This record gives sequence, structure tokens and C-alpha cells, in this order.
Amino acid sequence: MTIGVIAVLKVAEGKNAEFEAVFSELAAQVRANEKGNLAYACTKSRTDPQTYKILELYADQDALTLHGGTEYFKAAGPKLGPCLAGRPEIEYLDGI
Repeated sequence: MTIGVIAVLKVAEGKNAEFEAVFSELAAQVRANEKGNLAYACTKSRTDPQTYKILELYADQDALTLHGGTEYFKAAGPKLGPCLAGRPEIEYLDGI
């Protein structure tokens, strides 16, 4: 069963470019190395330029677990953290 993830992130004023650069680097690693990742995209709100939504889709729970355990994902946290204006809101979804 596929697993979807939507993460809502609020980015601090003046940190958009830094956030987007770090996320782009992470996304490239995910796409290159995770066969079980079916989609991994960052979108920015049209009404609030500080709000981003990460849209993720995984083949199954094993693929999601693998993603969270990768060295590049773990390394991205300390780089993304200073860009954020609060804790991410994460929702997990089951495919039907």
C-alpha cells in the first residue's frame, strides 16, 4: 500500500532562498537513491510565501522508513532547522 506524507513548513523571513537550496539538494539525493520514493516535491503557497508544503509518496512503509534513516536526510535536519519559523506539521496518508 502506498504511503503519502504532507509536511507543512513555515520558513522564517529572509530564509526562503537558503531553505529552497537545502531542500533542492535533499530532493536530488532522494530521487537518485530511493527507488521506493514515487514523488518528492516542495511547493510554496501562493498566498503566504513563508509556507511550504512537501508532498511525498512512497511505495510502502519500508520505503518511508528507509527515507527517514538515510544519512542525507539526517544531515538535512540541522541545515533546515535554522530556516524554519516553527515545528513542521506532518500528516501521514494511506493510499487507496
